[in-house]
Amino acid sequence: MRRLLSLVIFFTLMTTQAFAQSVQVETESLRLKLELVVEGFDSPWGMAFLPDGSLLVTERAGKLYRIVDGDVAAVRGVPDVWDNGQGGLLDIELHPMFDKPEKNWVYLTFSSPLEDGEPGRGANTALMRARLKDNQLVDQQLLFKALPNYPESRHFGSRVVFDREGALYVTIGDRGDRDQVQRLDNYRGKTIRLNDDGSVPADNPFVGDSNTPDEIWSTGHRNPQGLALQPGTGLLWSHEHGPKGGDELNIVRKGINYGWPLITYGVNYSGTSITRQTAAPGLEQPVIHWTPSIAPSGMAFITGDTYEGWRGNLLVGSLKFRQLRRLQIDGTQVTHQETLLDGIGRVRAIEQGPDGLIYIATESPGRIYRLVPSQ
Repeated sequence: MRRLLSLVIFFTLMTTQAFAQSVQVETESLRLKLELVVEGFDSPWGMAFLPDGSLLVTERAGKLYRIVDGDVAAVRGVPDVWDNGQGGLLDIELHPMFDKPEKNWVYLTFSSPLEDGEPGRGANTALMRARLKDNQLVDQQLLFKALPNYPESRHFGSRVVFDREGALYVTIGDRGDRDQVQRLDNYRGKTIRLNDDGSVPADNPFVGDSNTPDEIWSTGHRNPQGLALQPGTGLLWSHEHGPKGGDELNIVRKGINYGWPLITYGVNYSGTSITRQTAAPGLEQPVIHWTPSIAPSGMAFITGDTYEGWRGNLLVGSLKFRQLRRLQIDGTQVTHQETLLDGIGRVRAIEQGPDGLIYIATESPGRIYRLVPSQ
Protein backbone atom coordinates (compact mmCIF):
# COMPACT_ATOMS: atom_id res chain seq x y z
CA MET A 1 0.00 0.00 0.00
CA ARG A 2 1.35 3.38 -0.97
CA ARG A 3 1.82 5.62 2.06
CA LEU A 4 1.11 9.26 2.50
CA LEU A 5 4.71 10.14 3.47
CA SER A 6 5.02 12.20 6.64
CA LEU A 7 1.29 12.17 7.43
CA VAL A 8 1.21 8.38 7.35
CA ILE A 9 4.30 8.17 9.56
CA PHE A 10 2.57 10.44 12.07
CA PHE A 11 -0.65 8.43 11.95
CA THR A 12 1.19 5.13 12.32
CA LEU A 13 3.19 6.28 15.33
CA MET A 14 0.05 7.57 17.02
CA THR A 15 -1.82 4.36 16.25
CA THR A 16 0.94 2.19 17.75
CA GLN A 17 0.62 4.14 20.97
CA ALA A 18 -3.17 4.25 20.82
CA PHE A 19 -3.76 0.51 21.02
CA ALA A 20 -1.80 0.40 24.24
CA GLN A 21 -4.14 3.02 25.66
CA SER A 22 -7.78 2.81 26.64
CA VAL A 23 -10.18 4.68 28.87
CA GLN A 24 -12.75 2.88 31.00
CA VAL A 25 -16.33 4.04 30.42
CA GLU A 26 -19.05 3.27 32.94
CA THR A 27 -22.57 3.37 31.52
CA GLU A 28 -25.93 2.66 33.13
CA SER A 29 -25.74 -1.01 32.18
CA LEU A 30 -22.33 -1.78 30.63
CA ARG A 31 -18.66 -1.27 31.27
CA LEU A 32 -16.79 -0.29 28.10
CA LYS A 33 -13.33 0.70 26.98
CA LEU A 34 -12.86 3.69 24.70
CA GLU A 35 -9.88 2.90 22.46
CA LEU A 36 -8.10 5.40 20.23
CA VAL A 37 -7.71 3.90 16.76
CA VAL A 38 -5.92 6.76 14.99
CA GLU A 39 -5.52 10.52 15.32
CA GLY A 40 -4.09 13.45 13.39
CA PHE A 41 -7.17 14.29 11.34
CA ASP A 42 -8.48 17.80 10.88
CA SER A 43 -12.23 17.41 10.31
CA PRO A 44 -13.23 13.77 9.64
CA TRP A 45 -16.80 13.82 8.35
CA GLY A 46 -17.87 10.40 7.08
CA MET A 47 -16.81 6.76 7.49
CA ALA A 48 -17.48 3.54 5.61
CA PHE A 49 -16.05 0.05 6.11
CA LEU A 50 -14.89 -2.00 3.14
CA PRO A 51 -15.55 -5.77 3.12
CA ASP A 52 -11.91 -6.45 4.04
CA GLY A 53 -12.36 -4.48 7.28
CA SER A 54 -10.41 -1.42 6.16
CA LEU A 55 -11.98 1.95 6.88
CA LEU A 56 -12.57 4.84 4.48
CA VAL A 57 -12.66 8.27 6.13
CA THR A 58 -13.53 11.57 4.46
CA GLU A 59 -12.05 14.88 5.52
CA ARG A 60 -14.05 18.02 4.88
CA ALA A 61 -11.07 19.77 3.26
CA GLY A 62 -11.37 17.35 0.34
CA LYS A 63 -9.27 14.35 1.33
CA LEU A 64 -10.14 10.67 1.52
CA TYR A 65 -8.11 8.15 3.52
CA ARG A 66 -8.05 4.38 3.85
CA ILE A 67 -7.01 2.87 7.18
CA VAL A 68 -5.73 -0.73 7.11
CA ASP A 69 -4.28 -2.34 10.23
CA GLY A 70 -3.07 1.00 11.54
CA ASP A 71 -1.63 2.18 8.22
CA VAL A 72 -3.15 5.27 6.64
CA ALA A 73 -3.05 5.90 2.89
CA ALA A 74 -4.49 8.68 0.78
CA VAL A 75 -7.09 7.76 -1.80
CA ARG A 76 -6.45 9.61 -5.04
CA GLY A 77 -9.00 10.97 -7.50
CA VAL A 78 -11.21 12.77 -4.98
CA PRO A 79 -13.54 15.28 -6.70
CA ASP A 80 -12.92 19.01 -6.40
CA VAL A 81 -14.87 20.41 -3.46
CA TRP A 82 -15.87 23.89 -2.29
CA ASP A 83 -13.95 23.87 0.98
CA ASN A 84 -15.72 26.85 2.49
CA GLY A 85 -17.48 27.09 5.87
CA GLN A 86 -19.52 23.91 6.31
CA GLY A 87 -18.84 22.82 2.74
CA GLY A 88 -16.32 20.25 1.54
CA LEU A 89 -16.07 16.49 1.16
CA LEU A 90 -18.88 15.13 3.31
CA ASP A 91 -20.43 11.67 3.58
CA ILE A 92 -19.42 8.30 2.14
CA GLU A 93 -21.36 5.07 1.64
CA LEU A 94 -20.83 1.76 -0.14
CA HIS A 95 -23.33 0.11 -2.43
CA PRO A 96 -25.14 -2.56 -0.34
CA MET A 97 -23.98 -5.22 -2.82
CA PHE A 98 -20.42 -3.90 -2.98
CA ASP A 99 -18.98 -7.43 -2.99
CA LYS A 100 -20.45 -8.04 -6.46
CA PRO A 101 -18.05 -6.83 -9.21
CA GLU A 102 -20.75 -4.92 -11.06
CA LYS A 103 -21.90 -3.15 -7.88
CA ASN A 104 -18.59 -2.23 -6.24
CA TRP A 105 -19.40 1.47 -6.10
CA VAL A 106 -18.33 4.02 -3.50
CA TYR A 107 -20.75 6.95 -3.10
CA LEU A 108 -19.63 10.40 -1.92
CA THR A 109 -21.52 13.59 -1.14
CA PHE A 110 -19.75 16.93 -1.32
CA SER A 111 -20.18 20.64 -1.91
CA SER A 112 -19.64 20.83 -5.64
CA PRO A 113 -18.22 24.18 -6.83
CA LEU A 114 -19.73 26.17 -9.66
CA GLU A 115 -18.98 24.65 -13.05
CA ASP A 116 -19.12 26.39 -16.43
CA GLY A 117 -22.69 26.74 -17.61
CA GLU A 118 -24.30 26.06 -14.21
CA PRO A 119 -26.77 28.57 -12.76
CA GLY A 120 -26.04 30.56 -9.60
CA ARG A 121 -22.73 31.07 -7.82
CA GLY A 122 -20.85 29.34 -5.04
CA ALA A 123 -21.65 25.63 -4.70
CA ASN A 124 -24.30 23.09 -3.76
CA THR A 125 -24.68 19.54 -2.51
CA ALA A 126 -23.79 16.83 -5.02
CA LEU A 127 -23.60 13.04 -5.15
CA MET A 128 -21.08 11.01 -7.13
CA ARG A 129 -20.02 7.40 -7.32
CA ALA A 130 -16.75 5.75 -8.32
CA ARG A 131 -14.92 2.46 -8.08
CA LEU A 132 -11.96 2.02 -5.75
CA LYS A 133 -8.90 0.55 -7.43
CA ASP A 134 -5.40 0.60 -5.90
CA ASN A 135 -6.43 3.42 -3.57
CA GLN A 136 -7.71 5.54 -6.43
CA LEU A 137 -11.26 6.52 -7.39
CA VAL A 138 -11.86 5.50 -11.00
CA ASP A 139 -14.90 5.38 -13.31
CA GLN A 140 -16.30 8.48 -11.63
CA GLN A 141 -19.92 9.43 -12.27
CA LEU A 142 -21.72 12.54 -11.05
CA LEU A 143 -25.21 11.27 -10.23
CA PHE A 144 -26.89 14.38 -8.85
CA LYS A 145 -26.34 18.04 -8.07
CA ALA A 146 -28.84 20.32 -6.37
CA LEU A 147 -28.82 23.21 -8.81
CA PRO A 148 -28.67 26.17 -8.75
CA ASN A 149 -25.50 26.92 -6.83
CA TYR A 150 -25.72 29.23 -3.82
CA PRO A 151 -23.04 31.48 -2.27
CA GLU A 152 -23.92 30.64 1.36
CA SER A 153 -21.31 28.42 3.04
CA ARG A 154 -23.65 26.57 5.41
CA HIS A 155 -26.31 23.86 5.67
CA PHE A 156 -25.30 21.43 2.92
CA GLY A 157 -26.70 18.37 4.75
CA SER A 158 -25.46 15.84 3.72
CA ARG A 159 -25.83 12.16 4.64
CA VAL A 160 -26.40 9.27 2.26
CA VAL A 161 -28.05 5.91 3.06
CA PHE A 162 -29.42 2.97 1.07
CA ASP A 163 -32.73 1.34 1.96
CA ARG A 164 -33.52 -2.38 1.82
CA GLU A 165 -34.82 -2.09 -1.76
CA GLY A 166 -31.60 -0.49 -2.99
CA ALA A 167 -32.82 3.11 -3.30
CA LEU A 168 -30.53 5.75 -1.88
CA TYR A 169 -31.39 8.88 0.08
CA VAL A 170 -29.42 12.12 0.36
CA THR A 171 -30.21 14.93 2.79
CA ILE A 172 -29.84 18.56 1.71
CA GLY A 173 -29.94 21.50 4.11
CA ASP A 174 -31.72 24.80 3.59
CA ARG A 175 -28.42 26.36 2.48
CA GLY A 176 -28.95 29.31 4.80
CA ASP A 177 -32.23 30.58 3.30
CA ARG A 178 -35.12 29.21 5.33
CA ASP A 179 -37.70 31.27 3.44
CA GLN A 180 -37.23 29.05 0.37
CA VAL A 181 -37.65 25.68 2.12
CA GLN A 182 -41.42 25.41 1.78
CA ARG A 183 -41.25 26.04 -1.95
CA LEU A 184 -41.31 22.81 -3.93
CA ASP A 185 -39.43 24.18 -6.94
CA ASN A 186 -36.00 23.86 -5.29
CA TYR A 187 -33.90 21.42 -3.26
CA ARG A 188 -33.44 23.54 -0.12
CA GLY A 189 -34.29 21.55 3.00
CA LYS A 190 -35.22 18.39 1.12
CA THR A 191 -34.43 14.67 1.26
CA ILE A 192 -33.96 13.22 -2.20
CA ARG A 193 -34.38 9.60 -3.30
CA LEU A 194 -32.60 8.03 -6.27
CA ASN A 195 -31.87 4.66 -7.79
CA ASP A 196 -28.29 3.46 -7.38
CA ASP A 197 -27.38 4.81 -10.84
CA GLY A 198 -28.80 8.27 -10.16
CA SER A 199 -32.06 7.76 -12.03
CA VAL A 200 -35.36 8.64 -10.35
CA PRO A 201 -37.60 5.89 -8.92
CA ALA A 202 -41.00 5.93 -10.57
CA ASP A 203 -42.79 5.90 -7.20
CA ASN A 204 -41.22 9.09 -5.83
CA PRO A 205 -44.02 11.32 -4.51
CA PHE A 206 -43.63 14.23 -6.95
CA VAL A 207 -42.90 12.38 -10.17
CA GLY A 208 -44.99 13.97 -12.91
CA ASP A 209 -45.43 17.29 -11.10
CA SER A 210 -43.89 19.82 -13.46
CA ASN A 211 -43.35 22.33 -10.66
CA THR A 212 -41.40 19.98 -8.35
CA PRO A 213 -38.14 18.11 -8.98
CA ASP A 214 -38.76 14.38 -9.34
CA GLU A 215 -35.93 13.50 -6.93
CA ILE A 216 -37.63 15.00 -3.85
CA TRP A 217 -38.79 12.51 -1.20
CA SER A 218 -39.52 14.72 1.83
CA THR A 219 -39.56 18.44 2.60
CA GLY A 220 -39.37 20.98 5.43
CA HIS A 221 -35.90 20.19 6.82
CA ARG A 222 -33.30 22.62 8.15
CA ASN A 223 -29.91 20.88 8.11
CA PRO A 224 -30.01 17.06 8.44
CA GLN A 225 -26.63 15.57 9.39
CA GLY A 226 -27.75 12.15 10.60
CA LEU A 227 -29.41 9.37 8.60
CA ALA A 228 -29.81 5.67 9.43
CA LEU A 229 -32.03 2.73 8.51
CA GLN A 230 -33.72 1.06 11.48
CA PRO A 231 -33.06 -2.69 11.67
CA GLY A 232 -36.18 -4.81 11.41
CA THR A 233 -38.60 -2.08 10.38
CA GLY A 234 -36.52 -0.59 7.55
CA LEU A 235 -37.70 2.87 8.60
CA LEU A 236 -35.48 5.80 7.69
CA TRP A 237 -34.53 7.91 10.72
CA SER A 238 -32.92 11.32 10.44
CA HIS A 239 -31.88 14.11 12.76
CA GLU A 240 -31.34 17.74 11.90
CA HIS A 241 -29.92 20.88 13.41
CA GLY A 242 -32.46 23.34 14.70
CA PRO A 243 -31.58 27.00 15.17
CA LYS A 244 -31.08 27.86 18.86
CA GLY A 245 -32.90 24.81 20.21
CA GLY A 246 -35.32 22.65 18.29
CA ASP A 247 -32.93 19.98 16.98
CA GLU A 248 -35.17 17.22 15.67
CA LEU A 249 -35.20 13.43 15.40
CA ASN A 250 -37.56 12.36 12.62
CA ILE A 251 -38.75 9.29 10.77
CA VAL A 252 -38.50 10.33 7.13
CA ARG A 253 -41.47 9.20 5.08
CA LYS A 254 -42.64 9.63 1.51
CA GLY A 255 -43.99 13.09 0.68
CA ILE A 256 -44.10 14.31 4.29
CA ASN A 257 -43.47 17.96 5.23
CA TYR A 258 -41.44 18.33 8.45
CA GLY A 259 -42.37 21.95 8.90
CA TRP A 260 -39.25 24.11 8.85
CA PRO A 261 -39.55 27.07 9.28
CA LEU A 262 -43.34 27.20 9.70
CA ILE A 263 -43.07 25.25 12.96
CA THR A 264 -40.06 24.86 15.23
CA TYR A 265 -39.18 24.43 18.89
CA GLY A 266 -36.18 26.72 18.43
CA VAL A 267 -35.58 30.46 18.19
CA ASN A 268 -33.13 32.66 16.30
CA TYR A 269 -29.56 32.70 17.61
CA SER A 270 -30.26 36.25 18.80
CA GLY A 271 -33.10 34.90 20.95
CA THR A 272 -35.87 36.43 18.85
CA SER A 273 -38.83 34.36 17.69
CA ILE A 274 -38.95 32.55 14.35
CA THR A 275 -42.58 31.54 14.78
CA ARG A 276 -44.92 30.97 17.68
CA GLN A 277 -46.08 27.71 16.13
CA THR A 278 -44.63 24.37 17.25
CA ALA A 279 -47.35 22.37 15.51
CA ALA A 280 -49.73 22.89 12.60
CA PRO A 281 -52.07 20.74 10.48
CA GLY A 282 -50.27 18.89 7.69
CA LEU A 283 -46.83 19.34 9.24
CA GLU A 284 -45.09 16.39 10.88
CA GLN A 285 -44.00 16.46 14.51
CA PRO A 286 -40.53 15.15 15.41
CA VAL A 287 -40.16 11.94 17.37
CA ILE A 288 -38.25 14.07 19.89
CA HIS A 289 -36.58 17.46 19.87
CA TRP A 290 -33.53 18.66 21.76
CA THR A 291 -33.92 22.05 23.42
CA PRO A 292 -31.39 23.36 24.22
CA SER A 293 -29.69 22.28 21.04
CA ILE A 294 -27.11 19.48 21.13
CA ALA A 295 -26.03 20.14 17.50
CA PRO A 296 -26.50 16.52 16.36
CA SER A 297 -24.24 14.92 13.78
CA GLY A 298 -23.83 11.28 12.86
CA MET A 299 -26.07 8.43 13.95
CA ALA A 300 -26.15 4.65 13.87
CA PHE A 301 -28.41 1.87 15.09
CA ILE A 302 -26.73 -0.89 17.09
CA THR A 303 -27.17 -4.33 15.57
CA GLY A 304 -26.11 -7.66 17.01
CA ASP A 305 -25.29 -8.44 20.64
CA THR A 306 -21.76 -7.08 21.02
CA TYR A 307 -23.21 -4.60 23.51
CA GLU A 308 -25.48 -6.67 25.73
CA GLY A 309 -28.99 -5.24 25.91
CA TRP A 310 -28.31 -2.45 23.43
CA ARG A 311 -29.51 -4.13 20.25
CA GLY A 312 -31.78 -1.68 18.38
CA ASN A 313 -30.59 1.34 20.37
CA LEU A 314 -29.76 4.49 18.42
CA LEU A 315 -26.47 6.35 18.89
CA VAL A 316 -26.39 10.09 18.16
CA GLY A 317 -23.38 12.40 18.19
CA SER A 318 -23.34 15.90 19.65
CA LEU A 319 -21.08 18.60 18.27
CA LYS A 320 -22.03 21.22 20.84
CA PHE A 321 -21.61 19.11 23.99
CA ARG A 322 -18.85 16.90 22.54
CA GLN A 323 -20.58 13.70 23.52
CA LEU A 324 -22.26 10.52 22.36
CA ARG A 325 -25.89 9.82 23.29
CA ARG A 326 -27.63 6.45 23.46
CA LEU A 327 -31.36 6.39 22.78
CA GLN A 328 -33.54 3.42 23.68
CA ILE A 329 -36.15 2.85 20.99
CA ASP A 330 -39.48 1.08 21.41
CA GLY A 331 -41.04 0.85 17.96
CA THR A 332 -41.06 4.46 16.80
CA GLN A 333 -40.71 6.05 20.23
CA VAL A 334 -37.67 7.11 22.25
CA THR A 335 -38.15 5.81 25.79
CA HIS A 336 -34.85 6.77 27.40
CA GLN A 337 -31.65 8.73 26.72
CA GLU A 338 -28.21 8.27 28.22
CA THR A 339 -25.19 10.53 27.75
CA LEU A 340 -21.99 8.65 26.94
CA LEU A 341 -18.42 9.86 26.45
CA ASP A 342 -19.06 13.39 27.66
CA GLY A 343 -16.29 15.72 26.42
CA ILE A 344 -14.82 13.26 23.88
CA GLY A 345 -14.74 15.89 21.11
CA ARG A 346 -17.16 17.13 18.46
CA VAL A 347 -18.72 13.83 17.41
CA ARG A 348 -19.19 14.00 13.65
CA ALA A 349 -19.78 10.41 12.48
CA ILE A 350 -20.71 7.01 13.96
CA GLU A 351 -20.49 3.62 12.27
CA GLN A 352 -20.73 0.01 13.39
CA GLY A 353 -17.85 -1.99 11.97
CA PRO A 354 -17.85 -5.54 10.59
CA ASP A 355 -16.34 -6.59 13.94
CA GLY A 356 -19.55 -5.45 15.65
CA LEU A 357 -17.83 -2.55 17.40
CA ILE A 358 -18.92 1.07 17.30
CA TYR A 359 -16.49 3.52 15.68
CA ILE A 360 -16.69 7.25 16.36
CA ALA A 361 -15.10 10.12 14.41
CA THR A 362 -14.50 13.41 16.23
CA GLU A 363 -13.31 16.89 15.43
CA SER A 364 -11.24 18.95 17.88
CA PRO A 365 -9.40 16.66 18.28
CA GLY A 366 -9.59 14.86 14.93
CA ARG A 367 -9.65 11.21 15.95
CA ILE A 368 -11.24 7.83 15.32
CA TYR A 369 -12.22 5.84 18.42
CA ARG A 370 -13.90 2.52 18.99
CA LEU A 371 -16.02 1.26 21.89
CA VAL A 372 -15.03 -2.17 23.20
CA PRO A 373 -16.99 -4.16 25.81
CA SER A 374 -14.97 -4.57 29.01
CA GLN A 375 -15.30 -7.24 31.69
